[in-house]
Amino acid sequence: MSIAKTFVYSNSPEPHRVRTKAILKTNPEIRNLIGKNPISFLIIVGVVALQLFLCWILKDQSWWWVIGTAYVIGAFADHALFVMIHECSHRLIFKNPVANRLAGILANIPQIFPSSVSFERYHIKHHSFQGVMELDGDLPNEWEAKLIDNHFIGKIFWLLFYPFFQLFRLSRLREIKPFDGWIALNMLVQLVFVGLVIYFLGIKSIIYLVISLFFSVGLHPLGARWIQEHYLVFPDQETYSYYGPLNTIAFNVGYHNEHHDFPSVPWNKLPQIRKDAPSFYNTLHFHTSWSKLFIRFLFDKNISLYSRVVRSDRGKVPLTDLSKPDVE
Repeated sequence: MSIAKTFVYSNSPEPHRVRTKAILKTNPEIRNLIGKNPISFLIIVGVVALQLFLCWILKDQSWWWVIGTAYVIGAFADHALFVMIHECSHRLIFKNPVANRLAGILANIPQIFPSSVSFERYHIKHHSFQGVMELDGDLPNEWEAKLIDNHFIGKIFWLLFYPFFQLFRLSRLREIKPFDGWIALNMLVQLVFVGLVIYFLGIKSIIYLVISLFFSVGLHPLGARWIQEHYLVFPDQETYSYYGPLNTIAFNVGYHNEHHDFPSVPWNKLPQIRKDAPSFYNTLHFHTSWSKLFIRFLFDKNISLYSRVVRSDRGKVPLTDLSKPDVE
């Protein structure tokens, strides 16, 4: 099997709008799943409180305890907060857009780096223009794919520093406003939080939070989520769901095909989409283990950062709220 050295170019539109239309034709009751889930805000408060409690517990512990706790607990907590920020970006917690954005900023606090407001903007573009290089921030840069290629060490490096690689993608997304008052507020909140933690708890607590962040998105089985969603482990499919036990503590973020098809459905109702329309989802390839995918990605030379579908056709954003996020 030849190893790809370029992205997979497609002349077809992204698959989700077509499937959404087909599903609604046969299963119109899925419209009833659309709505808000304010319980998500309580989850945000609880997980933020957990991370602050662990900061206090670890402030005088050995570095082994700091790193071990970050890997075993902190990574899962930060990943959960990423999922909640994702819910906020789609306005799936409150009806008021400002309330959702503020909830996202709250969820962002233990993650040290200000990202929730920016994520909202880049992620909505990802839904509307999946695979379009100048609009989809989920796609790796050409130089990024070439640098990492399909090498084991390169993939380790990429996962370890994944947040930085995401930052390097922002410069190519020229149609997205890089700075405004909301982003300034996000930055200010993070700066104040970091200052308070350093002053009252010390440097080990900050290091714990930083390590938790990097484990939650990178060199950890949870890092396989970023591979699971859109990397071509099968050549005929560009989006994949994960149906495994970690969905319980990852708030069903594995239901990625379902989410792309119906981004206005909150996390707690995503499994119902598959139950209501099994003929559409059980015929798709899916993953059952992030850990197995993590190992496969590292060692399988047939999977590289080039294993992504890209397209030049921007397409048309549909008018129905059922097939696109609720945006301003």
